[in-house]
Amino acid sequence: MDSKSISSVEVVLQKLEYYCSYQERCHVEVNEKLRSYAISEHERNMVIVHLIEQNFLNEERFASVFTLSKFHQKKWGKIRLKNELKARKISDYLIQKAVKEISTDEYETTFAILSEKCWESITEKNTLKKRKKFCNYMLRKGWESDWVYEKVKQLETE
Repeated sequence: MDSKSISSVEVVLQKLEYYCSYQERCHVEVNEKLRSYAISEHERNMVIVHLIEQNFLNEERFASVFTLSKFHQKKWGKIRLKNELKARKISDYLIQKAVKEISTDEYETTFAILSEKCWESITEKNTLKKRKKFCNYMLRKGWESDWVYEKVKQLETE
């Protein structure tokens, strides 16, 4: 390795430390970012190892923070959360662990509040169309289909 290569790796390392420090990142995001720099595969691996050793990169922490923040901010259900984590190549074990951090009471309360708010916001007069819009929205958010269909029946009778 020549001195130019070493300095460029050090610069990349600094940039990626900052990249990982202001927001939790997963390995896939860091790898994508690393591809934008002109460094070799070996140097990329060295950077990733450094980030893991210095605790800038931690998949378990990422999965946990991602799950809780998307649940609280975007009101995503467990199905959507699992699919989004799988898309980021997070292991099944870490996905299960992260999803278990959501308390059952909070999950059920969030579902009830979101579903009622959604139902009231749909102005469609045709009951079938209103039901379809409601179900599509809730399923897209990643809520369990049996919960959604049970809730729509309950809301229709009220």
